[in-house]
Amino acid sequence: MKKDQVFAAQTEKSAADFAKSLGKVLQKNGFIISNESTMDMARAFQAHGAGVAPGFDLHMIQICKPDKAAKSLGANPERAILMPKFVMVFTRDGKTQIRFLSYSEEDIRGVVEDDVFPGSLAETYTKIRAMIEEAR
Repeated sequence: MKKDQVFAAQTEKSAADFAKSLGKVLQKNGFIISNESTMDMARAFQAHGAGVAPGFDLHMIQICKPDKAAKSLGANPERAILMPKFVMVFTRDGKTQIRFLSYSEEDIRGVVEDDVFPGSLAETYTKIRAMIEEAR
């Protein structure tokens, strides 16, 4: 894994407030949070009877652009392996941390045999990073 594939930042906002801000930026750009009701992992774990440590604060935000995803997967369902895009937001040492994992065009080509998808997905990763920055 190349270090530049992990986007790491922090924000003064709480995890929940950052998620709300990101949701607004995503919507403005035609994206959605596809797991909005389950992205708060403390609530999700507790709903299934799992205890979490006091102060546990992790939001796993799944990003999707439905119109683009539908066309892309309709053209080649093999692309689905790389379609889930998650932004992780958590609190560490009193600060809200943001992480996003992306892959290079070269890595994408190694996973999915497709002429168009690697470039398109790499552009989407760049757009997501820009939207994260805007929401911070």
